[in-house]
Amino acid sequence: MFFSKIGFLLLFIPLIGYVAWYILKGCNLTPSMKISTTMPYIQAVKSYKNYLIHVPFILRVISLSMVIFILARPQSNNRWQNTEVEGIDIMLAMDVSTSMLAMDLKPNRLEAAKMVAAEFVNGRPNDNIGLTIFAGESFTQCPLTIDHTVMLNMLNSVKCDIAAQGIIEDGTAVGMGIANAITRLKESKAKSKVIILLTDGSNNRGEISPEAAAEIAKQFGIRVYTIGVGTNAEDAPYPYGGQIINMPVEIDEQTLKSIATITDGNYYRATSNSKLKEVYEQIDKLERTKMNVKEFSTREEEYMPFAIVLFAALLLEILLRITILKRIP
Repeated sequence: MFFSKIGFLLLFIPLIGYVAWYILKGCNLTPSMKISTTMPYIQAVKSYKNYLIHVPFILRVISLSMVIFILARPQSNNRWQNTEVEGIDIMLAMDVSTSMLAMDLKPNRLEAAKMVAAEFVNGRPNDNIGLTIFAGESFTQCPLTIDHTVMLNMLNSVKCDIAAQGIIEDGTAVGMGIANAITRLKESKAKSKVIILLTDGSNNRGEISPEAAAEIAKQFGIRVYTIGVGTNAEDAPYPYGGQIINMPVEIDEQTLKSIATITDGNYYRATSNSKLKEVYEQIDKLERTKMNVKEFSTREEEYMPFAIVLFAALLLEILLRITILKRIP
Protein backbone atom coordinates (compact mmCIF):
# COMPACT_ATOMS: atom_id res chain seq x y z
CA MET A 1 0.00 0.00 0.00
CA PHE A 2 1.14 3.56 -0.76
CA PHE A 3 -0.34 7.07 -0.74
CA SER A 4 -0.74 8.88 -4.07
CA LYS A 5 -1.31 12.27 -2.32
CA ILE A 6 1.36 11.90 0.30
CA GLY A 7 1.47 15.66 0.96
CA PHE A 8 -1.78 15.41 2.94
CA LEU A 9 0.09 13.40 5.58
CA LEU A 10 1.64 16.72 6.67
CA LEU A 11 -1.73 17.44 8.29
CA PHE A 12 -0.56 15.17 11.10
CA ILE A 13 1.67 18.05 12.27
CA PRO A 14 -1.24 20.29 13.43
CA LEU A 15 -3.01 17.17 14.73
CA ILE A 16 -0.02 16.44 16.96
CA GLY A 17 -0.20 20.07 18.15
CA TYR A 18 -3.89 19.61 18.95
CA VAL A 19 -3.10 16.51 21.03
CA ALA A 20 -0.32 18.36 22.86
CA TRP A 21 -2.67 21.30 23.60
CA TYR A 22 -5.30 18.96 25.01
CA ILE A 23 -2.78 17.21 27.25
CA LEU A 24 -1.39 20.49 28.59
CA LYS A 25 -4.54 22.61 28.89
CA GLY A 26 -7.50 21.40 26.98
CA CYS A 27 -8.68 18.77 29.45
CA ASN A 28 -9.12 21.47 32.11
CA LEU A 29 -10.98 24.05 30.02
CA THR A 30 -14.49 22.61 29.97
CA PRO A 31 -15.58 21.42 33.44
CA SER A 32 -19.10 20.08 33.59
CA MET A 33 -19.93 21.84 36.86
CA LYS A 34 -18.42 24.72 38.83
CA ILE A 35 -18.26 24.40 42.62
CA SER A 36 -16.42 26.37 45.29
CA THR A 37 -14.37 23.45 46.55
CA THR A 38 -13.83 19.78 45.77
CA MET A 39 -12.81 18.82 49.29
CA PRO A 40 -16.04 16.91 50.06
CA TYR A 41 -15.42 14.69 47.01
CA ILE A 42 -11.86 13.65 47.83
CA GLN A 43 -12.95 10.45 49.57
CA ALA A 44 -15.73 9.73 47.10
CA VAL A 45 -15.59 6.44 45.20
CA LYS A 46 -14.66 6.96 41.56
CA SER A 47 -17.18 5.88 38.96
CA TYR A 48 -16.20 4.04 35.78
CA LYS A 49 -17.20 7.24 34.02
CA ASN A 50 -14.08 8.91 35.39
CA TYR A 51 -12.01 6.54 33.28
CA LEU A 52 -14.04 7.28 30.15
CA ILE A 53 -13.80 11.06 30.32
CA HIS A 54 -11.01 11.30 27.73
CA VAL A 55 -12.31 8.58 25.42
CA PRO A 56 -14.29 11.05 23.21
CA PHE A 57 -11.12 13.04 22.60
CA ILE A 58 -9.21 9.88 21.67
CA LEU A 59 -11.98 8.90 19.28
CA ARG A 60 -11.92 12.38 17.73
CA VAL A 61 -8.18 12.10 17.14
CA ILE A 62 -8.69 8.71 15.52
CA SER A 63 -11.41 10.19 13.30
CA LEU A 64 -9.21 13.08 12.21
CA SER A 65 -6.35 10.66 11.52
CA MET A 66 -8.60 8.56 9.30
CA VAL A 67 -9.70 11.67 7.41
CA ILE A 68 -6.05 12.54 6.74
CA PHE A 69 -5.30 9.02 5.53
CA ILE A 70 -8.33 9.12 3.21
CA LEU A 71 -7.29 12.52 1.80
CA ALA A 72 -3.85 11.07 1.09
CA ARG A 73 -5.54 8.42 -1.11
CA PRO A 74 -4.22 5.04 -0.01
CA GLN A 75 -3.80 2.72 -2.98
CA SER A 76 -2.54 -0.76 -3.73
CA ASN A 77 -0.55 -1.64 -6.80
CA ASN A 78 -0.90 -5.01 -8.54
CA ARG A 79 2.01 -5.32 -10.95
CA TRP A 80 3.77 -7.88 -13.07
CA GLN A 81 6.88 -7.79 -15.22
CA ASN A 82 7.35 -8.83 -18.79
CA THR A 83 11.12 -9.30 -19.21
CA GLU A 84 12.45 -9.25 -22.73
CA VAL A 85 14.95 -11.97 -23.67
CA GLU A 86 18.14 -9.99 -23.12
CA GLY A 87 19.40 -11.68 -20.00
CA ILE A 88 21.97 -14.40 -19.47
CA ASP A 89 21.57 -18.13 -19.95
CA ILE A 90 23.95 -20.10 -17.74
CA MET A 91 24.73 -23.81 -17.68
CA LEU A 92 26.64 -25.14 -14.69
CA ALA A 93 28.78 -28.12 -15.73
CA MET A 94 29.84 -29.95 -12.58
CA ASP A 95 32.24 -32.86 -12.21
CA VAL A 96 30.70 -35.68 -10.11
CA SER A 97 33.49 -38.25 -10.44
CA THR A 98 34.40 -40.09 -7.24
CA SER A 99 37.51 -37.91 -6.79
CA MET A 100 35.15 -35.05 -5.92
CA LEU A 101 34.76 -36.73 -2.51
CA ALA A 102 38.28 -35.54 -1.57
CA MET A 103 38.16 -33.54 1.64
CA ASP A 104 40.66 -30.75 0.96
CA LEU A 105 37.55 -28.55 0.75
CA LYS A 106 35.00 -28.90 3.54
CA PRO A 107 33.14 -31.19 3.89
CA ASN A 108 34.35 -32.33 0.45
CA ARG A 109 34.86 -30.86 -2.99
CA LEU A 110 31.40 -31.70 -4.31
CA GLU A 111 29.44 -30.41 -1.31
CA ALA A 112 31.51 -27.22 -1.21
CA ALA A 113 30.86 -26.69 -4.92
CA LYS A 114 27.12 -27.26 -4.45
CA MET A 115 26.87 -24.78 -1.57
CA VAL A 116 28.68 -22.01 -3.44
CA ALA A 117 26.80 -22.71 -6.68
CA ALA A 118 23.49 -22.43 -4.77
CA GLU A 119 24.48 -18.97 -3.50
CA PHE A 120 25.39 -18.00 -7.06
CA VAL A 121 21.99 -19.14 -8.38
CA ASN A 122 20.11 -17.29 -5.62
CA GLY A 123 21.91 -14.10 -6.56
CA ARG A 124 20.70 -14.19 -10.17
CA PRO A 125 16.87 -14.28 -10.08
CA ASN A 126 16.41 -13.02 -13.67
CA ASP A 127 18.63 -15.56 -15.44
CA ASN A 128 17.86 -18.94 -16.96
CA ILE A 129 20.15 -21.44 -15.26
CA GLY A 130 20.60 -25.16 -15.88
CA LEU A 131 22.84 -27.96 -14.65
CA THR A 132 24.93 -30.57 -16.46
CA ILE A 133 26.84 -33.20 -14.51
CA PHE A 134 29.62 -35.38 -15.81
CA ALA A 135 32.04 -38.11 -14.80
CA GLY A 136 33.07 -40.60 -17.50
CA GLU A 137 29.84 -39.61 -19.28
CA SER A 138 27.61 -36.55 -19.13
CA PHE A 139 23.90 -35.79 -18.92
CA THR A 140 21.61 -32.90 -18.12
CA GLN A 141 20.49 -32.84 -14.51
CA CYS A 142 18.31 -29.74 -14.99
CA PRO A 143 17.56 -27.91 -18.27
CA LEU A 144 17.62 -24.12 -18.45
CA THR A 145 14.91 -22.72 -16.22
CA ILE A 146 13.89 -19.52 -14.48
CA ASP A 147 12.34 -21.64 -11.72
CA HIS A 148 15.37 -21.63 -9.44
CA THR A 149 13.59 -23.61 -6.73
CA VAL A 150 13.48 -26.60 -9.06
CA MET A 151 17.04 -25.93 -10.13
CA LEU A 152 18.32 -25.84 -6.54
CA ASN A 153 16.45 -29.02 -5.63
CA MET A 154 18.11 -30.80 -8.54
CA LEU A 155 21.49 -29.37 -7.54
CA ASN A 156 21.09 -30.54 -3.94
CA SER A 157 20.31 -34.07 -5.10
CA VAL A 158 23.62 -34.43 -6.97
CA LYS A 159 25.85 -37.17 -5.52
CA CYS A 160 29.15 -38.78 -6.44
CA ASP A 161 27.73 -42.31 -6.11
CA ILE A 162 26.12 -42.43 -9.56
CA ALA A 163 29.36 -43.84 -11.00
CA ALA A 164 29.68 -46.35 -8.16
CA GLN A 165 26.09 -47.44 -8.79
CA GLY A 166 26.86 -48.03 -12.45
CA ILE A 167 24.51 -45.29 -13.67
CA ILE A 168 27.36 -43.67 -15.57
CA GLU A 169 30.99 -44.60 -16.09
CA ASP A 170 33.50 -43.13 -13.65
CA GLY A 171 36.23 -40.85 -14.92
CA THR A 172 36.43 -37.24 -16.11
CA ALA A 173 34.93 -36.42 -19.50
CA VAL A 174 35.47 -32.66 -19.58
CA GLY A 175 34.79 -32.41 -23.32
CA MET A 176 31.49 -34.28 -22.97
CA GLY A 177 30.45 -32.04 -20.09
CA ILE A 178 30.99 -28.95 -22.25
CA ALA A 179 29.28 -30.55 -25.25
CA ASN A 180 26.22 -31.46 -23.21
CA ALA A 181 25.94 -27.92 -21.90
CA ILE A 182 26.29 -26.55 -25.45
CA THR A 183 23.25 -28.56 -26.61
CA ARG A 184 21.18 -26.67 -24.02
CA LEU A 185 22.54 -23.25 -24.99
CA LYS A 186 23.01 -23.36 -28.75
CA GLU A 187 19.39 -22.43 -29.57
CA SER A 188 19.22 -19.75 -26.90
CA LYS A 189 18.32 -16.21 -27.97
CA ALA A 190 19.83 -14.70 -24.83
CA LYS A 191 22.21 -11.78 -25.15
CA SER A 192 24.90 -13.71 -23.29
CA LYS A 193 25.45 -17.47 -23.02
CA VAL A 194 27.80 -18.91 -20.42
CA ILE A 195 29.08 -22.29 -19.22
CA ILE A 196 30.70 -22.53 -15.78
CA LEU A 197 32.75 -25.74 -15.77
CA LEU A 198 34.02 -27.12 -12.46
CA THR A 199 36.34 -30.11 -12.27
CA ASP A 200 39.11 -31.54 -10.11
CA GLY A 201 40.87 -33.72 -12.67
CA SER A 202 42.02 -34.08 -16.25
CA ASN A 203 40.09 -35.30 -19.26
CA ASN A 204 40.40 -39.10 -19.55
CA ARG A 205 37.05 -40.17 -20.99
CA GLY A 206 34.62 -39.20 -23.72
CA GLU A 207 34.53 -38.99 -27.50
CA ILE A 208 35.01 -35.22 -27.66
CA SER A 209 38.21 -33.54 -26.55
CA PRO A 210 37.96 -30.46 -24.33
CA GLU A 211 39.58 -28.24 -27.00
CA ALA A 212 37.17 -29.47 -29.68
CA ALA A 213 34.21 -28.81 -27.39
CA ALA A 214 35.59 -25.34 -26.69
CA GLU A 215 35.78 -24.60 -30.43
CA ILE A 216 32.16 -25.66 -30.81
CA ALA A 217 31.18 -23.39 -27.92
CA LYS A 218 33.01 -20.51 -29.60
CA GLN A 219 31.02 -21.06 -32.81
CA PHE A 220 27.79 -20.60 -30.86
CA GLY A 221 29.05 -17.51 -29.01
CA ILE A 222 29.25 -19.32 -25.67
CA ARG A 223 31.84 -18.29 -23.09
CA VAL A 224 33.27 -20.98 -20.82
CA TYR A 225 34.58 -20.15 -17.37
CA THR A 226 36.67 -23.04 -16.05
CA ILE A 227 37.33 -23.77 -12.38
CA GLY A 228 39.95 -26.20 -11.13
CA VAL A 229 39.00 -27.26 -7.61
CA GLY A 230 41.54 -28.83 -5.26
CA THR A 231 44.38 -28.00 -2.91
CA ASN A 232 47.79 -26.82 -4.07
CA ALA A 233 49.37 -29.74 -2.21
CA GLU A 234 50.49 -32.87 -4.01
CA ASP A 235 47.78 -34.99 -2.41
CA ALA A 236 44.46 -34.62 -0.60
CA PRO A 237 42.58 -36.69 2.03
CA TYR A 238 40.06 -39.06 0.50
CA PRO A 239 37.59 -41.48 2.15
CA TYR A 240 38.16 -45.06 1.04
CA GLY A 241 36.97 -48.32 2.61
CA GLY A 242 36.08 -46.72 5.94
CA GLN A 243 39.41 -44.94 6.30
CA ILE A 244 41.10 -41.80 5.04
CA ILE A 245 43.87 -42.14 2.49
CA ASN A 246 45.81 -39.58 0.48
CA MET A 247 45.13 -39.31 -3.23
CA PRO A 248 47.16 -37.24 -5.72
CA VAL A 249 45.80 -33.89 -6.90
CA GLU A 250 45.85 -34.01 -10.71
CA ILE A 251 44.23 -30.96 -12.25
CA ASP A 252 44.98 -30.36 -15.92
CA GLU A 253 45.28 -26.59 -15.60
CA GLN A 254 46.75 -26.21 -19.07
CA THR A 255 43.66 -27.69 -20.71
CA LEU A 256 41.30 -25.66 -18.53
CA LYS A 257 43.18 -22.47 -19.41
CA SER A 258 43.03 -23.40 -23.09
CA ILE A 259 39.26 -23.90 -22.93
CA ALA A 260 38.83 -20.48 -21.33
CA THR A 261 41.14 -18.78 -23.85
CA ILE A 262 39.38 -20.28 -26.88
CA THR A 263 35.92 -19.17 -25.68
CA ASP A 264 36.99 -15.76 -24.33
CA GLY A 265 36.34 -16.89 -20.76
CA ASN A 266 38.59 -17.13 -17.71
CA TYR A 267 40.29 -19.89 -15.75
CA TYR A 268 40.22 -19.94 -11.93
CA ARG A 269 41.84 -22.14 -9.32
CA ALA A 270 39.84 -22.81 -6.14
CA THR A 271 42.07 -24.25 -3.42
CA SER A 272 39.66 -23.72 -0.50
CA ASN A 273 36.01 -22.98 0.29
CA SER A 274 36.71 -19.25 0.51
CA LYS A 275 38.63 -19.24 -2.78
CA LEU A 276 35.80 -21.12 -4.49
CA LYS A 277 33.32 -18.52 -3.22
CA GLU A 278 35.56 -15.73 -4.51
CA VAL A 279 35.66 -17.38 -7.93
CA TYR A 280 31.87 -17.43 -8.23
CA GLU A 281 31.69 -13.84 -6.99
CA GLN A 282 34.12 -12.76 -9.72
CA ILE A 283 32.12 -14.56 -12.40
CA ASP A 284 28.95 -13.03 -11.00
CA LYS A 285 30.42 -9.51 -11.43
CA LEU A 286 31.65 -10.23 -14.95
CA GLU A 287 28.33 -11.61 -16.17
CA ARG A 288 25.94 -8.78 -15.43
CA THR A 289 23.60 -7.57 -18.16
CA LYS A 290 21.06 -4.78 -17.83
CA MET A 291 17.60 -6.26 -18.24
CA ASN A 292 14.93 -4.56 -20.36
CA VAL A 293 11.74 -4.80 -18.30
CA LYS A 294 8.23 -3.77 -19.27
CA GLU A 295 6.20 -3.08 -16.15
CA PHE A 296 2.42 -3.02 -16.03
CA SER A 297 0.39 -2.06 -13.00
CA THR A 298 -3.20 -1.54 -11.88
CA ARG A 299 -4.04 0.66 -8.92
CA GLU A 300 -6.93 0.20 -6.55
CA GLU A 301 -8.22 2.66 -3.97
CA GLU A 302 -7.84 1.30 -0.44
CA TYR A 303 -9.71 3.98 1.53
CA MET A 304 -12.52 1.69 2.67
CA PRO A 305 -10.80 0.31 5.84
CA PHE A 306 -9.99 3.87 6.92
CA ALA A 307 -13.56 4.99 6.19
CA ILE A 308 -14.96 2.15 8.31
CA VAL A 309 -12.72 3.11 11.24
CA LEU A 310 -13.73 6.78 10.78
CA PHE A 311 -17.43 5.94 10.81
CA ALA A 312 -17.07 3.66 13.86
CA ALA A 313 -15.08 6.26 15.82
CA LEU A 314 -17.54 9.06 15.06
CA LEU A 315 -20.53 6.90 15.94
CA LEU A 316 -18.98 5.73 19.20
CA GLU A 317 -18.08 9.30 20.20
CA ILE A 318 -21.63 10.50 19.54
CA LEU A 319 -23.14 7.61 21.49
CA LEU A 320 -20.88 8.26 24.48
CA ARG A 321 -21.73 11.98 24.52
CA ILE A 322 -25.49 11.45 24.41
CA THR A 323 -25.55 8.55 26.89
CA ILE A 324 -22.87 7.73 29.45
CA LEU A 325 -20.95 11.01 29.17
CA LYS A 326 -23.95 13.27 28.61
CA ARG A 327 -23.43 16.78 29.97
CA ILE A 328 -25.96 18.89 31.85
CA PRO A 329 -26.41 22.28 30.13
